[in-house]
Amino acid sequence: MGKFIWEPTPDVLARANVVRLMRRHGFEDYWELQRRSQEDPDWFWPAAIEDLGLEFSQPWDRVGDLSKGPEWATWFVGGKLNLAWNCVHRWAERRPDDVGAVFAGEDGERREWTFGELSRAVTRLAEGLTALGVEPGERVAIYMPMCPEVAVASHACAHIGAVQVPIFSGFAAPAVAQRLRDSEAKVIVTADRSLRRAKWLDMRTTAEEAVAEAPSVEHVVTWSRSDGSWDGAELGPGTLPPLEVDSEHPYLLTYTSGTTGKPKGVVHVQGGFLVSIAREVAYQADGHEDDVILFATDMGWIMGPWTVVGGGALGCRLVFSEGAPDQPADRLWRLIERERATILGCSPTLIRALLPHGDPEADLSSLRTIVTTGEPWNPDPYRWLFDQVGGGRCPIINCSGGTEVGACFLSPTPAIPIKTCSLGGPALGMAMDVVDGEGRSLVGTGEVGELICRKPFPGMTRGFWRDPERYLDAYWRRLPGIWVHGDWASVDEDGYWFLHGRSDDTLNIAGKRIGPAEIESAVVAHPAVSEAAAVGVPHEVKGEVAWVFCVLKPGQDAGDGLASEVANCAARELGKAFKPERVVFVSALPKTRSAKIVRRAVRAALLGQDPGDLSSVENPEALDEVERLRVARP
Repeated sequence: MGKFIWEPTPDVLARANVVRLMRRHGFEDYWELQRRSQEDPDWFWPAAIEDLGLEFSQPWDRVGDLSKGPEWATWFVGGKLNLAWNCVHRWAERRPDDVGAVFAGEDGERREWTFGELSRAVTRLAEGLTALGVEPGERVAIYMPMCPEVAVASHACAHIGAVQVPIFSGFAAPAVAQRLRDSEAKVIVTADRSLRRAKWLDMRTTAEEAVAEAPSVEHVVTWSRSDGSWDGAELGPGTLPPLEVDSEHPYLLTYTSGTTGKPKGVVHVQGGFLVSIAREVAYQADGHEDDVILFATDMGWIMGPWTVVGGGALGCRLVFSEGAPDQPADRLWRLIERERATILGCSPTLIRALLPHGDPEADLSSLRTIVTTGEPWNPDPYRWLFDQVGGGRCPIINCSGGTEVGACFLSPTPAIPIKTCSLGGPALGMAMDVVDGEGRSLVGTGEVGELICRKPFPGMTRGFWRDPERYLDAYWRRLPGIWVHGDWASVDEDGYWFLHGRSDDTLNIAGKRIGPAEIESAVVAHPAVSEAAAVGVPHEVKGEVAWVFCVLKPGQDAGDGLASEVANCAARELGKAFKPERVVFVSALPKTRSAKIVRRAVRAALLGQDPGDLSSVENPEALDEVERLRVARP
């Protein structure tokens, strides 16, 4: 096969959604379609909507409006729709008895929901939320494990025009409370308990602890894991029609972390999010009505909504897998076999963790597409996934975008050849480039540079919640008018794109992004710690782990057990997933004259990298202690 690990067969091309779109509009070459989609978004997005059968109850007057600048672009202006209608209710009208969702409990429990049952459950919960006084635009937090009920809660919010706030199910109470306070959520929807790694987690108690610190929350609505009942809201009769809302009506407020202490509240809207995600699942992952999607994810991360919205918009069957995908080690493979999953979603971290357990001993012949995201790949686990899981017949759709992007920037499609570890190229509709520090394109040179997007797109965030300046600072002010994403990327001589990690301070722990300041804030809560710097260190399984360098308060001693105590502070505040891999005590941290800790210098010293310009660092000798701990890069 030469330099390509995957080349599409005639059968794949005959089935591919993107080939149908190409033929419909007279394109012979995928990259020609991709170029046209970049250059003429007013043509591409309506063409995709028509091809995918997405339904607007009122047509738009204008496809894209950039009158306020590319940073504040709006899309499908004047159009009206309802996302819940597109993702569940219309399938209930057309295919009421088809199975739309499956619950796969960690204990082996299995339940099916037809589209008809899902639609009724969504409407009844929507009526219950309305009875609690939830108005369009008000926030409803969702703190639940992966189960069909999390999709019911999500769509119930969209049904009435409420804004859902999904919260990672592994967060501890303080992290949940922070997101409740910032969003000013009126209601939190949770579960009484969930199962993970053979242990029952008391989610209701965690939610109540968080609510005690979040004065905006008026109601707690709880789904019973045991019997499926709801407490805290009186479900309605199931007759309320979905609310027609403007395309720009807010749909999702989800949190991701940056390089400052406060998580970023990322706002998405009903029209742009629906269209972008449906386009991605259809053309990049090649989803069809008869597909069964199993994505190892959580609703609190963007791939949860990706699954619920993208798979739902295409009428796919969705498998909701509670708990850990590697409990036991062959659980994911057995789920694929049992559910006859056709599209698998996973992260490189998960595959690296499963690989040492050996090749799958399950029937994986149903698979035809594997979607991966979260962090860059390395070749050996990538090839193992392709050969031993996909059987050499399933393309790996390695995509990269982000919570703020609302979809992917880069992604291949089954209809093109794919190189090992590559992201193919820009996804349809995305005007991507790789540039040097002056904004000059590096495409075709093979050099590593900043990944940027030169034009706005429907799925992009409409800004950070009540913090427009932070949004502009994060993406738009380094190169005015251009989205600078914070990833290092390169494009090889054949036009194939590769990622090389983050170019900012954000940590990417097992595919979950978190700002160093959040970890540092939790660590400094320990009475012995004066200040801290958290940095990401490469890890062969998790991709990246956190090391925290701490300066102790005067008179404190780094005795036995203190490092463990400090690490546990972060685990209690943020959840076990974010517990630092190592806590190191140092006498000082490198700082600028304005007392800003220079994290990049700490990380560079630890990894033996060039720290860059240290002229602004007042005490560069502080790096000597770090250098003595130098670790090898993978």
